[in-house]
Amino acid sequence: MSLDHSASVTTAASNLPATLTASFLDRLTSQVAAAPGGTTVTTTAPYTGEPLAVLPASTVDDVDAAFARARIAQTAWAATPIEERKQIFLRFHDLLLERQKEALDLMQAENGKTRRDAFLEVADIAITARYYARNVKRLLAPKRRHGALPFLTHTTELHHAKGVVTVISPWNYPLSMAAGDAIPAMLAGNAVVQKPDTQTALTALWARDLLVEAGLPADIWQMVIGRASTVGDPLLANGDYVMFTGSTASGRQIAQKAGERLIGASLELGGKNPMIVLPDADIDRTVKGAISAAFPSTGQLCVSIERMYVADEIYDQFVPAFAEATKALRIGAAYDFTVDVGCLTTPSQLETVTNHVNDAVAKGATVLAGGKARPDLGPLFYEPTILADVTPDMTLFEHETFGPVVAIYRYSDIEDAVARANATPYGLNASVWGRNGARARAVAARIHSGTVNVNEAFTAAWGSIDAPMGGMGDSGLGRRHGADGLLKYTEAQTVAHQRLQGFNAPKGVDQEKWAQFLTNALKTFKNVGMR
Repeated sequence: MSLDHSASVTTAASNLPATLTASFLDRLTSQVAAAPGGTTVTTTAPYTGEPLAVLPASTVDDVDAAFARARIAQTAWAATPIEERKQIFLRFHDLLLERQKEALDLMQAENGKTRRDAFLEVADIAITARYYARNVKRLLAPKRRHGALPFLTHTTELHHAKGVVTVISPWNYPLSMAAGDAIPAMLAGNAVVQKPDTQTALTALWARDLLVEAGLPADIWQMVIGRASTVGDPLLANGDYVMFTGSTASGRQIAQKAGERLIGASLELGGKNPMIVLPDADIDRTVKGAISAAFPSTGQLCVSIERMYVADEIYDQFVPAFAEATKALRIGAAYDFTVDVGCLTTPSQLETVTNHVNDAVAKGATVLAGGKARPDLGPLFYEPTILADVTPDMTLFEHETFGPVVAIYRYSDIEDAVARANATPYGLNASVWGRNGARARAVAARIHSGTVNVNEAFTAAWGSIDAPMGGMGDSGLGRRHGADGLLKYTEAQTVAHQRLQGFNAPKGVDQEKWAQFLTNALKTFKNVGMR
């Protein structure tokens, strides 16, 4: 059954912004680590399907050469005083904000997202650069640790850069995911060889270009372009650590290969993120929050909400209000802030969204808003969609859609809502809404998820950059943000200096008496509260 689900429309723009000149794009593509005269790949603009840029494709030899250059440069970079490294990233912060129009235009042209969603990426990377630049000295400073024997063992924890880090970043958040993971790696003293997704590589190249302008040695951050089947193996064979954001299936393969080499990996993978609306939730505020939870970047966001569980007491008020607000969203392409929802990024993503919705409707789901593609606006537009009556036999019930589609369910008991929210192998992000903050936080703590937001969709947790962010279960391993987000790119080392007396018996003292002395000492340490 399908209800009326019309939505307001903004006509798609047909021309690229004036900032994206041929010379500007050529400057960016020239930074790809690829030998001249090789093969190329052409990207298209999602808004229109028209050609956007021609990028050189890297070969296996190109990747190997990039790592060779990076290893040479990394030695000097790691020896560069932290204060000097810090100042480069603070200059980058300022340049990023001053030149943000270039980044906004690039992200929209490559990804098809709205201006607002693109700006949030700029803000995110400004925060990331500032946070790690301001905190790197503290995070990497030698730390005194409790020694084995009080007063006799001087123990220090040190952190050394791993070397050259492999970063593989996705197309959905081309600035946040590219620069956001590379920044702490480089500040920690590593070089980075990165493969951004080809579709949105220009944005990553722009960030690199800006950081080099801010003073970063060019060989410290290098970009390779190509299919995983071509450049994936050398990226994993050469790196000293792997940071990957993408699908769970690919993450498993990368983890296996990293394990074979005994190198570390941090993986942010898929999600089927739940939102629980408690009986005391403020309807108006929660409706606005639900819009922000389900439809940013046209739903192509790892932490966006795809499942909503609404309490019986307010279901009949909340759901119609949410549907009406969804129908009122302005859909279209505009290089300004006049639209609310852009388009999908690739034809394959449009196919997935269409198949998921069609499968659900064919099996009895009710369309409360949206539910169809909009080729009249452009080749990859799809209306923000709300589905009710979704059942376990439908593909989107448990599989990630990664599009502007949310399934909504009714619940009568909070125990049931929590159980259903947790009935997934994923555990990336969740959201809880209610007026009673203490109660909402208590519910949040019971959800199996790396981040849970109360009265917010995902920005509160994501933007709290001093705290770790990452997934549980099939949503990945490792964390970005906070101390973990930088220290994972380092090798911890313990230096313990034993002074005066060690653990062997002093000269003239037999072992039995020495053992008894140490036994009494250990009891004393415990009794006086020593750690």
